[in-house]
Amino acid sequence: MTNNDTPRYIPNINHAVRSRTIGELLAPAAPFDKKCGRENWTVAFAPDGSYFAWSQGHRTVKLVPWSQCLKNFLFHGTKNITNSSSLRLSRQNSDGGQKNKPREHIIDCGDIVWSLAFGSSVPEKQSRCVNIEWHRFRFGQDRLLLATGLNNGRIKIWDVYTGKLLLNLVDHTEVVRDLTFAPDGSLILVSASRDKTLRVWDLKDDGNMMKVLRGHQNWVYSCAFSPDSSMLCSVGANKAVFLWNMDKYTMIRKLEGHHHVVVACDFSPDGALLATASYDTRVYIWDPHTGAILMEFGHLFPPPTPIFAGGANDRWVRSVSFSHDGLHIASLADDKMVRFWRIDEDYPVQVAPLSNGLCCAFSTDGSVLAAGTHDGSVYFWAMMPTQEVQELPVPSKILEFLSYRI
Repeated sequence: MTNNDTPRYIPNINHAVRSRTIGELLAPAAPFDKKCGRENWTVAFAPDGSYFAWSQGHRTVKLVPWSQCLKNFLFHGTKNITNSSSLRLSRQNSDGGQKNKPREHIIDCGDIVWSLAFGSSVPEKQSRCVNIEWHRFRFGQDRLLLATGLNNGRIKIWDVYTGKLLLNLVDHTEVVRDLTFAPDGSLILVSASRDKTLRVWDLKDDGNMMKVLRGHQNWVYSCAFSPDSSMLCSVGANKAVFLWNMDKYTMIRKLEGHHHVVVACDFSPDGALLATASYDTRVYIWDPHTGAILMEFGHLFPPPTPIFAGGANDRWVRSVSFSHDGLHIASLADDKMVRFWRIDEDYPVQVAPLSNGLCCAFSTDGSVLAAGTHDGSVYFWAMMPTQEVQELPVPSKILEFLSYRI
């Protein structure tokens, strides 16, 4: 330390507020010979907040209406066994006005599911394909889709309202590790794979593969669109963080700073910030337009040296997610903790215990964080301040539940 340096406060995680779970979706118990393959690698909320989806393991994806899920937490307690008939959500008839009413679906994808993404045509945007009159499918504003990325390299597209398979996209040669839809309603889908490529698909053109983005020298772990759909971030092995121009399908820049595999990325709602999570025990907040690191959120103190950070440690960060307010992020690490951060503070403002966590995502309105685990279960935490919870368009009983204070 030089004479001009001031002592740096090293945060103690025990000083952070403990966050309280509001619910759990527990996966069915697996037979002894099916312990492998139970991992919940991905959780996702629909853009309009109508649905929640997660991979239960063993090829299965569960789709539940999100508002009904919250009601189940209220009326049946915190725990919700997902194969319990007493808690099964009602299924409406598909005729008449019930056509697009949210209902539960259990989807067998045929192989281990590694990634999920919801897509819709709201706001509506025309396909980039010229011969649109020849399309097999016409995806209007009343269509909500779910894309599933599989272990065998295939991507299956499902109708969320009916649970029916619409498209089977075949081009990747390895695991499809992540999926993301363009937020502009164009139904452009990007997939990230262990085959070292990203592929761009146009679902309004019957799932035509438009472009292959090459540049990664090893597995690609995650990808995320900027809110205006003009930029894509992809992350992977060899410390890789790449930014792509999605109008020209060219690489903009490489972001350098991590010391290990980078496994997750997410843009802030205004597109001004980018968060990346790495096995090097760190989450970085970047300015994606300049490539500068603005904040570092460490999960091990004192921060490890580059050599130690680049090896095995018990603080691998598995996932990161920006909240809707753009001021908070959540991170999930191998030390059995979920951390909630403000982007202007270098220590967590809330923490919560979670064993064997793999992924996390905020709900569409940012009020709830969902986290998936190795055993195919999901845990939920309420994140909104009470005054913001009171403004949610949900029944008063749920408001009382979400606003409860110890």
